[in-house]
Amino acid sequence: MWADAVENGLDAKNKLAFIEGKVNEPESNSDEDNLELVAWRQCNAMLRAWLRNIIYPKLHPSITFSQPIKDVGDELRERCSTGNTPRVHQLKSELNECKQGRDWVVEYYTRLKTILDELANYNKIKDCTCWAAASIAKKREEEKVHQFLMGLDSKLYGNIRTNLLIEDPIASLTRAYALILREERHTSLTKVKEDRNEAAMVARVYNGGKGRNPKP
Repeated sequence: MWADAVENGLDAKNKLAFIEGKVNEPESNSDEDNLELVAWRQCNAMLRAWLRNIIYPKLHPSITFSQPIKDVGDELRERCSTGNTPRVHQLKSELNECKQGRDWVVEYYTRLKTILDELANYNKIKDCTCWAAASIAKKREEEKVHQFLMGLDSKLYGNIRTNLLIEDPIASLTRAYALILREERHTSLTKVKEDRNEAAMVARVYNGGKGRNPKP
């Protein structure tokens, strides 16, 4: 997740190519090349400073910030990628226990999506144009939908969950979430209306009995 945030930040600055190693330090053979070299070094220094500012200060002594930004990025990427197995196991345990409970749908969905996104970050599909990559991605999307539907409150969303499961192909995660969220809002509005009607009926009964003398 941290690596994704860094890449997004660099991409927004149009500097992702530096940390990917696609923009190498130019050789100095002429005055024109010297200007390119100066520009490259300035950009490299700026990115190193930016990266240093977003990293936890206690980690600074263990990181060599004087090297090219690509080497800094490679070092951090390698460090963050080691020991992923315990974290993946923890995430899968959290995923197994992730249920709606008494939460609103949006709260449950947010918790679930956070876990799923981090797991996906550890299991990225390599760039591929063959049919297998698309098939795997489709399967993973279906698994996310099943996970979301399984964690819902069965009493509230049992019927709509059944309707979604019999669809072929099954709805995407975002569509399933939107439909469940709409059902939640409809149920909430219905309950508010029923509560108001009940309160009004109680008030009418109470007011109607006022002033009446009890029967002997």
